[in-house]
Amino acid sequence: MARIKDAFADAGVTGLLHARDIDSGAELGTGADTLMSTASVHKVCLVSTVFREAAQGRLELTRQVEVAPERRTKGPTGLAVMLDPARLSLRDLAAQTVAVSDNTAADVLWDEVGLETVNRTMAELGLTRTRAVHSMRDLVASMVADAGPAGPAALVEPATVARLRVLDPAHTNHSTARELTALLAAVWRDEVCGGEHGELLRRVLGLQTWSHRLASGFPFDDVQVSGKTGTLPTLRHEVGVVGYPDGGRYAVAVLTRSASTAITLPAADAVIGTAARIAVDALRAGVR
Repeated sequence: MARIKDAFADAGVTGLLHARDIDSGAELGTGADTLMSTASVHKVCLVSTVFREAAQGRLELTRQVEVAPERRTKGPTGLAVMLDPARLSLRDLAAQTVAVSDNTAADVLWDEVGLETVNRTMAELGLTRTRAVHSMRDLVASMVADAGPAGPAALVEPATVARLRVLDPAHTNHSTARELTALLAAVWRDEVCGGEHGELLRRVLGLQTWSHRLASGFPFDDVQVSGKTGTLPTLRHEVGVVGYPDGGRYAVAVLTRSASTAITLPAADAVIGTAARIAVDALRAGVR
């Protein structure tokens, strides 16, 4: 754990981490039970609920949904930046939600299943400290209100960042590193949903395009990383599963907050992969 803490300090962040061997149950962590704002990491809870609801016959994944331009939540990717009407199935909306962290796609799914269904699903899985408070549109609205008349430009000002409610787990979607790895382990063990639905859920969670955080710690062609990032001012997170060719499967959650309010902090991104690699190497060494 000292190496992980040193890596966080060198990158200028405070970090929370939990890693678990999905099959043996071996685990390690630092600050693993501290509540943290989850940002877009909570989309893993959302899509897990969507596929569980489908597996239980309460939702049809292939149902098509019209997404009009005026219905779109602000965001830098996906449907949020498109200008024309679009029509997608629920499972393709789930893919967009993970692959490019599409806020609009996520909000269509939030509208379909509801916050309380997501929270009930987490509770059923034993994740009592993982809770959704608002959709992405409400998260964005909270940031806009707290930023004030200066708008997005104020989000690099320390005084503005200090008053953002979306950074306070008491006022926003939240979880702990330990519960997030428990969720991922449940997905990979078919405890969220099994059969075809479990396979489809794992496929979706393997679609993320970003490789500069968790995946950067595992630059090998034969190691698969399925992950989901989360980003807000000063917050950079990623949770995911690292799969080795020998069958080893490791769920990892790395949640960080930087001292700097700058938007571009490559060291803060990279340390997520560094810390995850240290943790997974330690688990693998322990097994051997």
